[in-house]
Amino acid sequence: MLGVTIICVGKLKEKYWTEACQEYAKRLQSFCRFRIIEVDEERLGDAPSEAQIRQTLMKEGKRITGAVPAGAALMALCIEGKQRSSEELAAELEKLAVNGVSQVAFVIGGSWGLSDEVKSQAVCRLSMSRMTFPHQLARVMLCEQIYRAFQISSGGKYHK
Repeated sequence: MLGVTIICVGKLKEKYWTEACQEYAKRLQSFCRFRIIEVDEERLGDAPSEAQIRQTLMKEGKRITGAVPAGAALMALCIEGKQRSSEELAAELEKLAVNGVSQVAFVIGGSWGLSDEVKSQAVCRLSMSRMTFPHQLARVMLCEQIYRAFQISSGGKYHK
């Protein structure tokens, strides 16, 4: 069974986001070994310099790479990533599994994004949309899309 991990910078603040993620985690139990890992977010002032932002990305990046399961295929969510349909995401997960990958780790960065180091380790870069979403909503959306991908692959009725 494929292991799927979402690594996120920061914690969910509202109960309704947590409950939504827990619901998808429960649904995913029959398809994969699913978990969410939260790493600490660096705090910056209101007008950080480029150097402070780079330093923040570097620190968060080290926490992210330290949380990636051994041998996992890394999928980075980032603005310059490629948009994929739900069917394409399902096919990508299937392809990884067929090629012997036993762990997949999706990464959602903090408010300044992801470090170049994290992005360079990714087997693919994903973009949810050209629109901007709060990180908490992005986490719920990613959980839902992972669930949808497994439903598509298994021929379930969830995806229409």
